[in-house]
Amino acid sequence: MTANREIHLASRPQGWPTADNFRLVETEVPTPGPGQLVVRNRFMSVDPYMRGRMNDVKSYVPPFALDAPLDGGAVGEVVASEAEGFGPGDVVLHGLGWREYALVEAKGARKVDPDLAPVSAYLSVLGMTGLTAYAGLLDVAAMKPGETVFVSGAAGAVGSMVGQIAKLRGAARVVGSAGSAAKVERLRALGFDAAFDYHDGPVRDQLRAAAPDGVDVYFDNVGGEHLEAAIGAMNLHGRAAVCGMIAQYNATEPPAAPRNLALLIGKRLTLRGFLVGDHGHLREQFVQEMAGWLRDGRISYDETVVDGIERAPEAFLGMLRGENLGKMLVRL
Repeated sequence: MTANREIHLASRPQGWPTADNFRLVETEVPTPGPGQLVVRNRFMSVDPYMRGRMNDVKSYVPPFALDAPLDGGAVGEVVASEAEGFGPGDVVLHGLGWREYALVEAKGARKVDPDLAPVSAYLSVLGMTGLTAYAGLLDVAAMKPGETVFVSGAAGAVGSMVGQIAKLRGAARVVGSAGSAAKVERLRALGFDAAFDYHDGPVRDQLRAAAPDGVDVYFDNVGGEHLEAAIGAMNLHGRAAVCGMIAQYNATEPPAAPRNLALLIGKRLTLRGFLVGDHGHLREQFVQEMAGWLRDGRISYDETVVDGIERAPEAFLGMLRGENLGKMLVRL
């Protein structure tokens, strides 16, 4: 083992984060105690929810501490173990990313099978990302065959899974929004019936053209103008699974939209926020179904990979700017 490198939160962002909010720190490789593992991380995830944890505010998960390593999903190889059931060479999924070597409590690690799929897939299509899409669409929004589904941020890690799962589960029409012509083209290749670039005009107008018969299910990754447009387009008893609102994560002023929340009453709409951690009971069902789709070539996933722990802040900032296609990962 060599020296360990970690990314610490150096200061709390005001609005959009910058490289100055992060610090690369060299530490010693940890030694495991009873019930612990040392894991050499191979891939780590950067995700939109991490932006909220950089603020010192009360939320559903504690904020990141200053002058300490950030954390998040990671997959790596056990290099030392003092825990029963784990040994060197095991590949595990855990929550201590943003560092090359992690000291992990065994109860916080889960073995994964590197022969079933590339290990990075356990941070995307077979991991939290895929389960978020699966649970939000099928459990929270309760999509039924024959319905029309609209997905915002549809070229991202979660959104691209939502659209494909919707088609596999019998949606009549799936519409996605994304931030570039290339991403729109990718959505069409993934099987979306219609897709549009939200830069090309008001989301409301583009959504109306793409879903002329209205929307039954909206999977929200963006909030703001997208949520307002979806509320306007939703049919009676429409349901929205609110996964994220990336449009306002870096805002310093309250959002202007949605301004049409009164429509929830007459349309009898349901808008429900959710956290993937509340849907662990679906994990086994999800993995079995998703693994089958992957094996049969019925679902595709994209990864944008940045190399080196020192570039993790760059990857995170790029993800917030929408520079990724699919899941943004850092290879360590």
